[in-house]
Amino acid sequence: MIGRALLAPVWALQLLTGAKSFLDNPLIGSQRLNARGLHVQRVKLADTLCRMRRRRLARHVRKDWIEAFERDGFVIIPQIVPEAEFPALREAILAYQGPAREMRQGDAITRRLAIDPVMLDAIPALRSLLARKDIVALLNYVASFRTTPLHYVQTIVSHVDGNDQDPQEVLHADSFHSSLKSWLFLNPVADEEGPFSYVRGSHRFTPERLAWERRRSLADPRAIDRLSARGSPRVGPEDLRAMKLPDAEALGVPANTLVVADTVGFHARGASVRSGERVELWSYARRNPFLPWLGGDLLSLPGIAERRVGWLWAFRDRFERRIGQPWRPVGTRTPVNGDGPSGGLHEGG
Repeated sequence: MIGRALLAPVWALQLLTGAKSFLDNPLIGSQRLNARGLHVQRVKLADTLCRMRRRRLARHVRKDWIEAFERDGFVIIPQIVPEAEFPALREAILAYQGPAREMRQGDAITRRLAIDPVMLDAIPALRSLLARKDIVALLNYVASFRTTPLHYVQTIVSHVDGNDQDPQEVLHADSFHSSLKSWLFLNPVADEEGPFSYVRGSHRFTPERLAWERRRSLADPRAIDRLSARGSPRVGPEDLRAMKLPDAEALGVPANTLVVADTVGFHARGASVRSGERVELWSYARRNPFLPWLGGDLLSLPGIAERRVGWLWAFRDRFERRIGQPWRPVGTRTPVNGDGPSGGLHEGG
C-alpha cells in the first residue's frame, strides 16, 4: 500500500507522456477512468497536437509526398538514391563490419548494426544520404517533430527454426499516438518474402477508430494478450470491419525504395513463405506526443544523435535486471553473414 502511494505521483505524471501500458500503470489501465474517457481523451489530445505540428512542418515537404501520406499513412519513394550511386552505397553497407546485436521473436531474428560515427566515417555516402534535406523534412513531418531518428542497418532473418509465430507478423499499432518508422530496402522484397504491410488510412482517428479505442480501453488488461495490454494493440479482421478499414496490403518493393510510415496505423511484417534475409536501413523516432513545440530535442544535436544507439544499448545492459535487454551482442558482423544467424539468441518481446 505504501509503495502504491509513493508511485501514485509518477503514474499521474506519466499521463502527460507517451506511457502506454495498461498493465504497468494502474491509471492508464483503469477501467473506471477509461469509462469516463481518460484513454480516448489522451488519444484525441495527442492527435490534435500531432496535426498541429505537422501543419507547421508541411512547407518543407514535397506536396506529393504529403498527399500520399495523408491519404494512406505511408509514403513509398522508389529510387530514393540516384540510380548510378545506389550500387556502390549498397555494396559498402553490406560489406561493413561492426558490433552487432540480435533479438529473436518467434521464428525470426532481427540483427542490427548501429549507424554510428564509425560507420558514417567509413561510408561518407551514407552520411550524405541521411542528411539530405528532402528526406529529413519528410521524416520530421511524419514524426511530427524536428528530431533525428535512431538509424540502424537492420537484417530480418526469417524461418530460423521452431514453430512459434513472429509477433511482428500480427497486425498492430505501436502505440496510441503517432510515431515514425522508415525502411530503405537494400534488396528487393517480394509480396511473399515478408514485406512491410499496412492498412491504408488507419493512421486517422475517425469516429470508428475512437470508438474502438474506447472499447479496448475498457478491457481487463490481465485478460488480453500481453502485447496489447502493454499498449501495442493487436487487431483482427473483425476490428478492421468495425473501424470501416480495408484489409492490410503487402507492400512488396524493388531495391532502393524508401518507405516512411506512421506506425499508429495498423501494420505488420508480412508472412514469408521461405527462409531468407531482408536488409534495410531502418529508422525510428517517437517523442512525447503532448509536447506542443517542434524542436528542443537535445539528443538530436550533432555529435550526440549518432551516438545514441550505443548509449541506449549500454544503458540497458547496465540495468538489464530492472528494465530488460532483448538485444544480445553477437560480435563484429556484417549485415549479411553467409554462415547464417549466430547462436546465443535471446527471446525478445
